[in-house]
Amino acid sequence: MAKVMINACIYTGEGKIDNGYIRFTEEITGVGKMEAFEEEETDEVQDLDGKMIIPGFIDVHSHGGYGVDVMDADADKIGEMVNKMLEEGITSYFATTITQSDEQIEAAVKAVKEAAESNSVIQGIHIEGPFISKDFKGAQPEAFIRPAQLDTLKKWQEESGGLIKLITYAPETGDIEEFEEYCSENGIVLSAGHSGASYEELKASKATHITHLFNGQKGLHHREIGVSGYGLLEKEVMVEMIVDGYHISEPMVRLAYQTKGADGIQLITDSMRAKGLPDGESELGGQTVTVKDKQARLENGSLAGSVLTFIDAFRNMIDYTGCSIEEAVKMSAFNQAKEFGLNKKGQLKPSCDADLLIMDENLTILSTISGGKIHEIN
Repeated sequence: MAKVMINACIYTGEGKIDNGYIRFTEEITGVGKMEAFEEEETDEVQDLDGKMIIPGFIDVHSHGGYGVDVMDADADKIGEMVNKMLEEGITSYFATTITQSDEQIEAAVKAVKEAAESNSVIQGIHIEGPFISKDFKGAQPEAFIRPAQLDTLKKWQEESGGLIKLITYAPETGDIEEFEEYCSENGIVLSAGHSGASYEELKASKATHITHLFNGQKGLHHREIGVSGYGLLEKEVMVEMIVDGYHISEPMVRLAYQTKGADGIQLITDSMRAKGLPDGESELGGQTVTVKDKQARLENGSLAGSVLTFIDAFRNMIDYTGCSIEEAVKMSAFNQAKEFGLNKKGQLKPSCDADLLIMDENLTILSTISGGKIHEIN
């Protein structure tokens, strides 16, 4: 039996259907205008009465939430955390590690592999650190920062079952030619982050992605545009943005949007275990974090990830920039699916997975549908 939702405003990822229908089981089997809709005998029909449908969000950078961190290396807890992420609209997720010992990261990627075997929301792993710059470490623990180690990365990729899709590294640290070549040949996107690389160093690298633009990197200067400038200037480079109002000011969000356009930006949460919990003390990478007023900070005052939900990032991007819902959909799902080869994600069209969100006119999520299963939001 197929589920069908009719009389909906549908944002497909590539366009908009003002009054349409969508039919799905585990995958989408039909989508189009209402005038083309023909009800079938086995259809289970729901009239949305003008409500919106958009693709489910794809978060390629999040360390955790709801009391769980990927570095806990507990497959059951990671699975529970990912299920809670459905409430904020995330239907595809890259479990993100942090700078720690080789053994701790290995344990984490093994746990993610195990969790992914029973939870299709987990679509990859993002290795953030330890191959970064101490000068731009942000909330990454300095004791474990080290130059790129190809053999170590190969071992992690083997232990993860090939789930590593994205790695944050500092291209200026050490001899990284073979490291970059391996990543390019094995479908791992290279992202410059926690880096003090110059524009020329980045041009000579294979980095095609920027980790949390403006944060933890050499910023814009009129004689050296640094990592941030490279991300803004180079059209083929994708940039992540934490649009929580704290990591990047509203005017800077607008500047990035006007420079890169919706095709060059990916919204992320960079959330940590305190997301979804009350204010108070938490932890990131073995460091004490204090959460207050929607901000997570280390004892020295540095921001330590976020407690941002993806739906808030989506709404904030629209509020700060005036971008259209179509553009926000690109930045929250379509671009991620395209860059990382998630061919059945990020769009609403036949043969894609039935990962979609039903929203009202206030951009409140009413239901999250993941692989055809409907999760009502309380």
